[in-house]
Amino acid sequence: MNDLPWAHGGPALQAKIRSQPEDFAVTEVLGFTANGAGQHLLLTVRKRNTNTAWLADQLAAYAGVKSVAVGYAGAKDRYAVTTQSFSVNLAGKPEPDWSEFPHKKDVEILSAARHNRKLKRGALQANRFTLTLRDCVGHFASAEQRLSQIAAHGVPNYFGEQRFGRGGSNVARAEALFSGRRVDRKTRSMLISAARSQIFNAVLAARVEAGTWNQAMPGEIFSLNGSRSWFAPKSEDANLVERMQNADIHPSGPLWGQGAPPSSLDLLELETRVAAEYGTLTQGLKAVGLEQDRRALRLIPTEMSWEWLDSKALQLDFSLPAGSYATVVLRELAHWN
Repeated sequence: MNDLPWAHGGPALQAKIRSQPEDFAVTEVLGFTANGAGQHLLLTVRKRNTNTAWLADQLAAYAGVKSVAVGYAGAKDRYAVTTQSFSVNLAGKPEPDWSEFPHKKDVEILSAARHNRKLKRGALQANRFTLTLRDCVGHFASAEQRLSQIAAHGVPNYFGEQRFGRGGSNVARAEALFSGRRVDRKTRSMLISAARSQIFNAVLAARVEAGTWNQAMPGEIFSLNGSRSWFAPKSEDANLVERMQNADIHPSGPLWGQGAPPSSLDLLELETRVAAEYGTLTQGLKAVGLEQDRRALRLIPTEMSWEWLDSKALQLDFSLPAGSYATVVLRELAHWN
């Protein structure tokens, strides 16, 4: 991620993150509540230093159902304290006594209520973060200015390092997949996502360097804020500038697939030029049948605040829409270890 350009001049601090799991706290915001009826049970769970997929398997085992009967909206960081929801399809089975669920040291079942459908991946509205940076050194006045810039103007909406695997190896593994190497279904999906993310990040990096990541280019495709929807504006649409200023819409970049991107003019030229540097990835994404899609280039944290807990500890609070990464907000402020 340090090879990608910064939008606000580079980090002002050096700090430690995740000194303890409590320093990275995440609360999932579904945007809906359990409806009180149905064969599914919607659980709200607080976990500490626990892998989401592993916990889903433990919930299934305790309820006496197969792992596929448990759903969750998003995989959360392991080395963190996270509050998220799981659905368990009981399908006529009695509801277990969740007060006896094992692993109580790191897992707490906060609530359980009946619901009529399985919780699917991506079915959440936002995530709320409380992050603590410790042992901060650097230019503190510049850090305050940087925080104000981030709150007001946002950051480039890069895919975070989690998408690319240990040492960024998932891109090379995706190239091997597209060259014929066989992998299991779960790994295949992960590598395809990494390939798309690599091309998106490269296009976004080019626009950050050009200063156009947060403004419209000729031929722009706009992404609706907080949505996966996007559109090509009509020439007579006179309120685009105002909608951009109000963060109702954002410039977008390509999630590569079959056919040409929907962009045109200068933007199409830039996107095809950058994507041409990743021939194996673009051809592989076309071959697996994915359609062209879009993702917002700009990420603006909401409800953002910060507080110095002491002379070297900084606490940040903010919310991000589903599918975005807190670490791409942090990277504009600090280098970390």
